Amino acid sequence: MILKLSHVRLLAPNVHECFLFYRDIIGLEVRYGDETTPFAEFATGDVSFALETPMAEEPVEARPASMPFSGRDQVALVFRVADLDAVYENLQSKGVTFVQPPRDTPEWGHRVAYLRDPAGNILELNQGI
Repeated sequence: MILKLSHVRLLAPNVHECFLFYRDIIGLEVRYGDETTPFAEFATGDVSFALETPMAEEPVEARPASMPFSGRDQVALVFRVADLDAVYENLQSKGVTFVQPPRDTPEWGHRVAYLRDPAGNILELNQGI
């Protein structure tokens, strides 16, 4: 059996804020939904990405944008970019706070930077070197 990842769905306590972040700041194309819906999907290449209001009784806790990596982080969304430094500068100009600025990771063959979305999820911006 071969499993293929079809999409990623983030459960976010603040879907409206996250929607605006991924659409207006990150620049993802909206496939479905808008800032008023409890579900939205974005085009990201081969794997789609969606936001959804949690259905659980206990709310999902958002983490501050500047919070460093912690043992509570269980998922990182990795976005490949062509020019990490240009993307970093662009996002900083929009007020995005980075957990870690761009750095080379020669052991992995990448240049990476890390930030958090409004729900506190870690995003890795990744450029091959």
